[in-house]
Amino acid sequence: MKNEFIALIILFLLVSCQSRQQVTENISAIDSTLQVNATSLLENKLSELDALSGQVIIMEVQSGQIKALVGLTDKDSANYQPCENFSVWQSTGLMHPISLLAALETGKVKLSDKVDTGNGIYQVHGRELKDHNWHRGGYGELTVQEGLAASSNIATYKTMEKAFGDNPQTFFDLLANMSYGKPDSINGIVSLQPYKITEKNITWNCIGYEQLISPIQVLTFYNAIANDGKMIQPQLYKDSVVVINPQIASRASIDSLKKALVFNITDGLGQSAKSDKVVVAGMQGTSSLSTNEISTKDMYAVEFCGYFPTDNPKYSIIVSINKTGLPASGGLMASDVFRQIVDTMNF
Repeated sequence: MKNEFIALIILFLLVSCQSRQQVTENISAIDSTLQVNATSLLENKLSELDALSGQVIIMEVQSGQIKALVGLTDKDSANYQPCENFSVWQSTGLMHPISLLAALETGKVKLSDKVDTGNGIYQVHGRELKDHNWHRGGYGELTVQEGLAASSNIATYKTMEKAFGDNPQTFFDLLANMSYGKPDSINGIVSLQPYKITEKNITWNCIGYEQLISPIQVLTFYNAIANDGKMIQPQLYKDSVVVINPQIASRASIDSLKKALVFNITDGLGQSAKSDKVVVAGMQGTSSLSTNEISTKDMYAVEFCGYFPTDNPKYSIIVSINKTGLPASGGLMASDVFRQIVDTMNF
């Protein structure tokens, strides 16, 4: 009888612990004030642009806790409705800094290196690689850091040529070592798919094309940059911190990239993201949209991803908007939402 009583006590304690654990796992990390503010600001921008859809994700740098998760889509001519679009799989305009980090890791490239972008049109294997200002004569000679701040496709590609030469596989190996495209799954986000390269071609992969990735996976990488190279699993619930990769790249390379991402805000095309409240770092991007391996020339993804405060990053944010037609500019459209969100936050 005594043994049965002890067994019952142990069973009760086990069930009680499991129940408490389950409750802990299911406590949402979402900050309701941030969620409401981010939703309102994104909706205003989508309406202004007559955009198709958009999302904002705000994450704590060190814990990976998601403080706001906003997805909106145009369901009728008047209103935007909440939607679960966080597993959307598409090309990204935010690849340039990630490619630069891989190049810095080879030791063959420095931010001060010069690169000639010419008149903004560069022939690569019979195809034209263009900068956004090609019709105005291009950027000419830039430093690698200036090339990033100008979102120059040609500067990025020529930097990759210098770093990887005739061995592009080294680039893809470095991306894998840096855990680019992780995580493959997140508790609470349905149907998130693993990052996919549709064709291994360094010319286009290095600027975000011929690959499929979701914005939250891009945010995970930028968050790792903010976190001095430590990649953390995004968490929708308050739970223990899960480390995906303890060090995606050397501290020297991370520090160089951080410097370039601040320069982009002070002197580059990311100036619309500049906040009067705090120093931010980040990158804008615009890409012709391809979703689920279908390219649609008239559709664009305009994006901005960044973090702050730069001296001790606490939050990282991605803003991703899908729209039809031109103009399409991550540096003017998505970055504006980023700045407005930062200005509403307390930190």
